[in-house]
Amino acid sequence: MLAIALSELIQIFRNRLVLVTSLIMPAVVSGFFIYRHEAFATLGSLGYIAAITMFTVGAFGLYATVVTTLAARRQNLFLKRLRSTAAPDSSILAGLLLPVTALALVQVVVILTALAVVAGEPANVLLLGAAVLATVTMMIGLGLATAGLTNSPEHAQVTTLPISLGVIAVASWVGITGTEELTLLKRLLPGGSATELVLNAWNGGVAVSESLLLLAPTVSWVVVAVALATRMFQWEPRR
Repeated sequence: MLAIALSELIQIFRNRLVLVTSLIMPAVVSGFFIYRHEAFATLGSLGYIAAITMFTVGAFGLYATVVTTLAARRQNLFLKRLRSTAAPDSSILAGLLLPVTALALVQVVVILTALAVVAGEPANVLLLGAAVLATVTMMIGLGLATAGLTNSPEHAQVTTLPISLGVIAVASWVGITGTEELTLLKRLLPGGSATELVLNAWNGGVAVSESLLLLAPTVSWVVVAVALATRMFQWEPRR
């Protein structure tokens, strides 16, 4: 697994398109939100800024890169060759996804730390960490499911748009308007409960036990995504 992960990390830094979409673009967008945090905080709160930057990295830095990576490795038959080795399927996927996941987590930590330094620390760091891990897991699961519908790296630019833009739209909706109205709908949408969890973790004012219940919808999306990935993911080029 580690050998696969190291090889994949090298490929990420050699591929300029992946490097821009997974590292540079999310960092630039997040930097803009942090630079203009006072203006954006008037729309929602500091928790809203934390949530929208987290989902920017999650959608474009992690999810889209997962789909593109798996589609590319399938198209050039790399997945098929790996599967002919002694490595189990789980180790192959873990090795391919470990580098991009690690990079996304580092980005989120750096960005949220910068926000805390510039604008003020979160009320509950552990709760914020739980929200980040739950979101990363959900985006990986959705990436695996979407990769099953994606024919090529070029096709990934189309297949990833609905979820990428959708989770950011949901995060903005929940972050700006809260969950006082349409509570169930907002929490059940992908990214809705995770956004509310980030709001509670950063802004405070909500009991930890109540906030932890918000992990359930996100975990449910992970289960759904993994079930879809199990049915749709293919190891050989799609026809």
